Amino acid sequence: MNRRRRQDRSSRRQASRPLRAVPYAGLRNPFPPMCVFSEDETAAIHDTALRVLEELGIRILLPRAREILAASGAQVDGETVRLDRGLVREALAAAPGEITALGGSPERTLRFGGMNVTFSAVGGAPYAMDLDRGKRPGSLEDYRTMVRLCQSFDVIHMLAAAPEPQDVEPAFRHLETSRVQLYESDKLPTVYARGTEQVRDCFEIIRIARGLERDEEFTDRVWCKTVINTNSPRIIDRPMARGIIDFAEVGQLVVVTPFCLSGAMAPITVSGALMLQHAEALAAIVLGQCTRPGAPMMYGSFCSNVDMKSGAPAFGTPEHVKSLLGSGQLARHVGLSWRSAAGTGANLVDAQATYETHASLWASIMSGSDLVLHAAGWIEGGLSASFEKFIVDVEMLQGFAELFQPLAASGPDLGFDAVAEVEPGGHFFAAAHTMERYETAFYEPLVSDRRNFGQWQEAGSLSATVRANALWKQVLRDFEPPPFDAARREAIDEFVERRTAEGGAPPVA
Repeated sequence: MNRRRRQDRSSRRQASRPLRAVPYAGLRNPFPPMCVFSEDETAAIHDTALRVLEELGIRILLPRAREILAASGAQVDGETVRLDRGLVREALAAAPGEITALGGSPERTLRFGGMNVTFSAVGGAPYAMDLDRGKRPGSLEDYRTMVRLCQSFDVIHMLAAAPEPQDVEPAFRHLETSRVQLYESDKLPTVYARGTEQVRDCFEIIRIARGLERDEEFTDRVWCKTVINTNSPRIIDRPMARGIIDFAEVGQLVVVTPFCLSGAMAPITVSGALMLQHAEALAAIVLGQCTRPGAPMMYGSFCSNVDMKSGAPAFGTPEHVKSLLGSGQLARHVGLSWRSAAGTGANLVDAQATYETHASLWASIMSGSDLVLHAAGWIEGGLSASFEKFIVDVEMLQGFAELFQPLAASGPDLGFDAVAEVEPGGHFFAAAHTMERYETAFYEPLVSDRRNFGQWQEAGSLSATVRANALWKQVLRDFEPPPFDAARREAIDEFVERRTAEGGAPPVA
């Protein structure tokens, strides 16, 4: 019975699978990056950020982090650390410009830098949202749903960490989310930096899952990533400083991302906010490189503006777009791969959610971003992870992936024989050139409905959001996890049970 069900699901997938085969893994951006600053202006932003680090400094709240920086020549005065530009220059020279990260199978290998493009779904949201149950605190089942959706679409290249399962106590949450990521997907997992003990637990689960017996098998390659946010303006708090050290020591990927909102936590001008973002990112990168020279670290940007009437973060705005383009210039100026982010402040999956997300995605692509976080499922300013929004965003991401594909413009592709075959005033529907290519010529959408009004009305007058609701449910019904070694699963379960019995690991403030 189970085998018959699997065969039935496989037949349904095969029947619905489009003949067009375009690779959505290993994407490369063929477009030259757009710029909003001249080279001199970019250099001036960089130089001013160095002045901030030299003259004003940055508060680093973790004593161990200050000790590491002091040993490397930084000037430490209480919690304030000043970094001279020579130290920054040495750190940037040590940090790799290109990074390779490994999933659970060779086809899941990711490369950052060199105009490679990687998309990740929404991360960090405490709430889940869908049309059936509305907004609610995220659960472990919601988390599993998002991981399965991420696994099901090749245009999503790595895992995020949302919605946070509020039904699991914080001391055990990292254990359960790690199991879900590794059992339900073979893509690169995310680990939150919430204290050394939690991080070490997650590292151990990943070691077991990937069959890594020797320390150097883990430390010499990237098996997971974390995101480090500075506490703007000019603070790196204890958990984030500890996370930089924990990940750098064992060679795992640190994505350094200041969260600078113009007019709130940063100067109100785009250039001023980017200058502060740059200074904070450089400070965190210096800490990582002083911990372990050559540690894989990525320059991150999450710079936008606030609504000056409400104070709420705004995304997909002209200022957000300009900030992304400028961030790309700054990352290239210091020779690092970098992450951007899509986003919207909309509270449901509507036109605002779509055009704001599309604007930020387009800016991420045209700024030369290597990693686009929150590219699918982000809503409500990042407070919620929406399953319908995930599907709508995947539609947009696949559209971008199609744009990356090269165009043929020689021989039969130019269509001379087709034009010769069709009489003036005729049509090309039945032309040989069309009949040979019609099944694979065009992108087949996930959500878009291209029928005329009458046909659409007869089919139920369904909106894109309602169609997305049906699609994510179908994806879950058809989902089959990737193969996972039974002995490794047993070892992980034993480890989680032991750590749970020991009380887990509460997050450290």
